[in-house]
Amino acid sequence: MLRIGYFGDGLWASRALAHIAARPDIFSVAFITPRFDTQDPALKDWAKKLGVPFLPCENVNDPSFMAQIASYGCDLLVSMSFNRILKEDIIKATPKGFINCHAGALPFYRGRNPLNWVLINGEKEFGVTVHYVDAGIDTGDILVQNKVPVTREDHYATLLEKAHESCAQTLLEALSLIESGREQSRKQKDIDPVGFYCGRRREGDEWIDWQSSSEDILNFIRALNAPGPGARSLSEKGEIALLSAAGIPDAPVYKGTCGEVVGRAENGVIVKTGDSTILVKEAAMVGEGGTLSDPFLPRWRIGTRLGLSPLTELHRLHKVVAGFEDMLVEMRREINRLKEK
Repeated sequence: MLRIGYFGDGLWASRALAHIAARPDIFSVAFITPRFDTQDPALKDWAKKLGVPFLPCENVNDPSFMAQIASYGCDLLVSMSFNRILKEDIIKATPKGFINCHAGALPFYRGRNPLNWVLINGEKEFGVTVHYVDAGIDTGDILVQNKVPVTREDHYATLLEKAHESCAQTLLEALSLIESGREQSRKQKDIDPVGFYCGRRREGDEWIDWQSSSEDILNFIRALNAPGPGARSLSEKGEIALLSAAGIPDAPVYKGTCGEVVGRAENGVIVKTGDSTILVKEAAMVGEGGTLSDPFLPRWRIGTRLGLSPLTELHRLHKVVAGFEDMLVEMRREINRLKEK
């Protein structure tokens, strides 16, 4: 029997916990600690079902919390979508350590938003990794790693669904190995000496660069689909989110004005990219607070330009500044005339 202290949040944590709870013959959950800022109600319900303490804590590294969890006699601590930095004392608080499940193929895709970055990079698969927690960010030794295919039809929502289930299954696999004493870990540097880290995506990162290739823009659109903010651009009527787009078979590669509507079709409009063209099939207007309107079939006229051209904007700003300068010169002249009187 493996006695577990469980830290987590959201559907990631709830689905994995359901798998663990389905095996009371080999796993025993001692307590559940949610993210302090959300205190996930679904995890609270699970605590009631399992008859275990629900322990929200703002600072899980605090000695008083450490003393509290020590009283539960856990063999292992587990993190699933938990958002706190864990320090050495809590990492080493149990005989079998602290493990975490990460939706990335470590040592690659360390850090935040790995699924978005997987789609942006056009990967054909993503990894799910259970690893020991150490002092770094997603740098601990790997227990289990599984790969999940990514298809051309996948977007952020479908990848999330795949990842939720794969994370639950992969964590269960790792826990079963630990419970039976068959676990074997490997160092990340043995896979790749460097790997790479992905930063958290922030507000403002959602804007389309129309000078990118068609492939990169299509990947970007599907990476930011709901529940993401949507890949953003500007139209004559304001800010828009592009929700669906497709490549055009055998589209010619040529130089043109990036972001310009160059054709129309029954199912959308054809827009020039950095190399060829794409078909934009569905869009939404962006309202106050980033809310999206109902999706619509874009029917912009040929010649409509989406997004901003840096050179065009610089030229426009130059004309505005020049206009202000002319106004100041005229004002000085008028002041001098008044003084002469």
